[in-house]
Amino acid sequence: MRLVIALPYLWLATFFLLPFALVLAIAFGVNNPDAVPPVDLGVSLKNFRLLFTDDLYLAAWLGSLRIAAASTVLCLLLGYPMAYAIARARPGLRPLLLMAVILPFWTSFLIRVYAWMGLLASNGILNQFLRATGLVDNPGTILGTEWAVHLGIVYAYLPFMVLPVYAALEKLDTSLLEAAADLGASPLVAFLTVTLPQSLPGILAGCLLVFIPAVGEFVIPDLLGGTGTLMIGKVLWDEFFLNSDWPLASAVAICLLVLLVGPIALFQRQQAKNLERQ
Repeated sequence: MRLVIALPYLWLATFFLLPFALVLAIAFGVNNPDAVPPVDLGVSLKNFRLLFTDDLYLAAWLGSLRIAAASTVLCLLLGYPMAYAIARARPGLRPLLLMAVILPFWTSFLIRVYAWMGLLASNGILNQFLRATGLVDNPGTILGTEWAVHLGIVYAYLPFMVLPVYAALEKLDTSLLEAAADLGASPLVAFLTVTLPQSLPGILAGCLLVFIPAVGEFVIPDLLGGTGTLMIGKVLWDEFFLNSDWPLASAVAICLLVLLVGPIALFQRQQAKNLERQ
């Protein structure tokens, strides 16, 4: 029994704590391009100070939080009606609708992002359609703008919002809605007082599942966004692979991890409260 319990802890220690310790040690080091690897280990706060004093990194932090938050809200506005419709569909139809939601996962993430590049380019399918139909004579291009990044994130992470919200709505006792209607509540009032509060755990889980990876997203901003779209994931990539500044890149990774620990801790606390109520 002790061996069974020890295996998960061994896995975490080997593949999470040990790499985290190595990254943390590098983050306190100093960049040395002539060394292999290019870092002199030590105890220096220079890299962390730079992240919160340099305008470039401050803009990257704020841009990442803003884009991730806006994309999460868009996913919620689109995903909640989808999850509600699936939960209220006939039982035999629900598996087909859920399969349609997760169907994009059957294709490579990178290929799907490249497909959006073809759709949004200046000579892409969208602009060709607008020109052919005469709706717009000279349409601009969305590719290379922040709008394209929002579109890509919403498309990529929408299933992560739909599935947990559906799981919460599927468990909803419909007799509560009938009781609310018998007491004279309108459909809107019944939704706000019964359905929405009961689905809050699914909403919270979905928002975290979208927001957390969106903050550190690199592929979508790099391929769909322009030079003006600055996100911390791309900054981390540039510092590590282009500038070969391992200590600074490690400091970015540590700060990003610390930033995301807060929402995860709040979610776990909320889940614990829900279990206590049950």
